[in-house]
Amino acid sequence: MRRFVIFVFLFVFYSKVNSQTKYNSKPTYLFGFQVKPLFPSTIFGQSRSSFSNNGFEVKIRQQIGYSFGASVRVSLSELIVIETGLNFFQRYFTTNMSVEDSNIVSTDNFGFIQYDLPINALFSVKLTKKWLMNAAIGTSICYKPSSVGSINHPIGKHEFFNIGLVDINQKVNFDINGIFGFEYRTEKFGYFYFGGAARVQTSPLFHLLSRYRYGTKEIDNYGPVNGSFLAIELKYFIPNTGGNGQNFERGPIE
Repeated sequence: MRRFVIFVFLFVFYSKVNSQTKYNSKPTYLFGFQVKPLFPSTIFGQSRSSFSNNGFEVKIRQQIGYSFGASVRVSLSELIVIETGLNFFQRYFTTNMSVEDSNIVSTDNFGFIQYDLPINALFSVKLTKKWLMNAAIGTSICYKPSSVGSINHPIGKHEFFNIGLVDINQKVNFDINGIFGFEYRTEKFGYFYFGGAARVQTSPLFHLLSRYRYGTKEIDNYGPVNGSFLAIELKYFIPNTGGNGQNFERGPIE
């Protein structure tokens, strides 16, 4: 993963130097907003996991979540744009717990919060005067502020504990982004973007610690949970006529 980040940085740096030498153009900037629903994916990772220990079984599955935030674009050349920003992620999970040879079962739902700083290299191809096709690849610096937990009492003194555990040394990780979409650009009303995205986890989103307790009896289950997903992205960028009085580049071949 570290090699991938270094490669992206060197590639972008080389492109910037080369473009400044060839075109002698100043970077231009765009500020916008984005929102996207998140869908569980089995293409890049497991959307469901199960753990079993001593007759205590736990199944966890990822549900539909959402994300929103701000997006910033910096044009480095006629071909390359760096896109970054700051996003909030709300993830949802459902756990099903059961004890072997009994009718003791429990279902629990909980949410998991994450913050995201993407750094993507975006490439555009002009289709018409106002329509462009975009593709991007990059990485995200992900911050997980805290663990989450819950307690269920299905019957009498039976208890189930669930903790989405984030280790103090694993609050920050790097994931891989893939993006593809289409963009409609206007000088007066800004840019409108619609596309799809994929997130590949390079490490578990969290570790699930589940515990069944009845009196003095305790059974624990523990395992990693993958957070890879597919998403639909909707973005809007405000037209930029300030600063040096230039709008964002119309496109690489215009």
